Amino acid sequence: MALTAINPSDSTSALGALTSATGSSADSEQRFLKLLVTQLNNQDPLNPLDNAQLTSQLAQMSTVSGIEKLNGAFQSLLAQSGSSQVLQSAGLIGRTVLVPGNELALKQGVEVPFAVDVTGAAESVKVTITNAAGDAVRSYDLGALPPGVKTLSWDGAADNGEPLAEGSYTLSVGALGGASTVAASALTYAKVSSVAQGSAGVALDLESGRKASLSDVRLIL
Repeated sequence: MALTAINPSDSTSALGALTSATGSSADSEQRFLKLLVTQLNNQDPLNPLDNAQLTSQLAQMSTVSGIEKLNGAFQSLLAQSGSSQVLQSAGLIGRTVLVPGNELALKQGVEVPFAVDVTGAAESVKVTITNAAGDAVRSYDLGALPPGVKTLSWDGAADNGEPLAEGSYTLSVGALGGASTVAASALTYAKVSSVAQGSAGVALDLESGRKASLSDVRLIL
C-alpha cells in the first residue's frame, strides 16, 4: 500500500488556519491533535517528521492556547474594571460637573458660571456670548492665560450693562499664541442624572439632555 506523504510546510499552513479559526481553546486543541496524529500516520517513512518540526508545532499550539487563556483573563478583568467604575461613578448622580459644552441658560437675577479650557499658553483669549439669533451680546477679553481651566461667570448683562432676556445663549472661545491659534474650548456646568457603562467607558447622562464621558469631567461640585 502506498503511503501519502504530508509536506511539513502544508502542515504549518494548516496549523495557521486552525489557530485563526474561532472556537474554544479545548476545540482548538482537539483539532490540533487530530491534525498531528493524521500527519504522523501518513508521514513518509523515508522522510519522517523530525523532532525539531514536532517540537515547533507543539510550541505553536502551546502559544495559541496561552494567548487564548490570556485574552479570556484580560476580558474578565476589563469587565470587572468597568463594573467598578460604574459603581464609583454612581456617586456623581445629583452632583454638578464641569464638562465641555457651549450652551448657557440665562435666568433673571442668577449669574451663569462657565469656564474656558486652554491647551497651551495663549497671549490673547477672548470669549463671546451670542443669543439665539447669532448676535454677539457679551464679550470678555481675558488677555494672556497659561494652559489649563479658568472659571468665570456671566451676570446676564450685555456689553452696555443692560440685562438680557431669559433664554438660551451660546459660548465661543478664541485663543492666540503669537501668530498661531491655540486650541481652546468652552466648559459649562450640568447636573448628573444617571451613569451607565458604554462601549467607550462610563457615560454620564446630564439633566440638560447632554451626555459626557467620565474623562470629560474637569470639576465636580
